[in-house]
Amino acid sequence: MTDRRLLLIHAHPDDETITTGGTIAHYAAEGVEVHVLTCTLGEEGEVIGDEWAGLVAGAADQLGGYRIGELRSALSILGAGRPRFLLGAGHFRDSGMAGTPSAAHPRAFVNAEKETAIAALVAVIRELRPHVVVTYDEHGGYGHPDHIQAHRLTEAAVEASGTTTFPDAGEPWPVAKLYWTVTEASALESGICRIGDLPEGWRLPEPGELPSVPDSQVTTVIDVRAVLDAKQAALAAHATQVTVAPGGAEFALSNAVAQPILPEEHFVLARGRSGEVDDRGRERDLFAGVEL
Repeated sequence: MTDRRLLLIHAHPDDETITTGGTIAHYAAEGVEVHVLTCTLGEEGEVIGDEWAGLVAGAADQLGGYRIGELRSALSILGAGRPRFLLGAGHFRDSGMAGTPSAAHPRAFVNAEKETAIAALVAVIRELRPHVVVTYDEHGGYGHPDHIQAHRLTEAAVEASGTTTFPDAGEPWPVAKLYWTVTEASALESGICRIGDLPEGWRLPEPGELPSVPDSQVTTVIDVRAVLDAKQAALAAHATQVTVAPGGAEFALSNAVAQPILPEEHFVLARGRSGEVDDRGRERDLFAGVEL
C-alpha cells in the first residue's frame, strides 16, 4: 500500500473505463487509493441490443438507475472504490448533445448552478484529499457538453480547493497535479491499423472520426498492458453502452464503430509541476514529482 490518492472526475458511467480504465486498474494494483466521481447517470445513452432497450429516456426512462449497477461492476473490476456521484446519484441529469431537448431539462448537468456545483466538487476534493485529479480537456474529448462542463467545473474546483474559498466545504486541500485525459493521434492511428476482422455490422472509423490530440500535446503516458484484461472486463460490464470484440482488442459503442483498446493511456498535465520524464520528454507516472 501507498499513501498516494487519485481522483478521476467523469461525466457519465462508462467514461471512466473507456478513457482511463487502464490507469485506474494500474494504480489500484499498486495500492493507490483511487476514487471515481461521476456527474450524471447517463440517462440519455443509447442502449445496445433489445434486452434493456425499453429503459431509455424516450420510454421508461430508467436507464440511469440501471447504469449505476454497471458502473459499480466496472469499478469493482478495476479495483477502485464504490461509485460516487456529484451531489448524490440522480442530482444532475445527462444533458445529451447540444441542441437536443434533453439539454433543456432543469436537472441537466449543463444547467447546473455554477457556484453550487463547484462548491460540491471542492467538498469532495477536500474530503478525499487527492494528490492528483484527472478530468477532460477543454473540448471534452469529443465535444459532449457534459464533458466540457466537467472540465470547467473541475478546473475551478481544483483552483479553489487549496484556498479559503467555500469555508463550509472543509479544510483547504491543494491538489498537486491536474491532468486531462486525451488520446494521442499516432497511437490511435497505429491501433486502428492493427484492427483485423471485425464482428458483423461493425465498421472501421473514418479518418478523423475518433477524437485525438497531436502527439506534441501529450505530456504523460501510462503503460496499461499489464491490466488490459481488467479494462476489457470493465468495458464489458457497461453492456448497455459498450460491446467488446471477441478477441478483446477492440470495442464499439452503439454506433458500431470499432475503437482499439490501446496499451497506453495518454494525458496532458494541466496544473502542477512535471516530474521525471523519459527520453521523449514525457512523464510515465501521474504522481511523478509529487511530494507526499
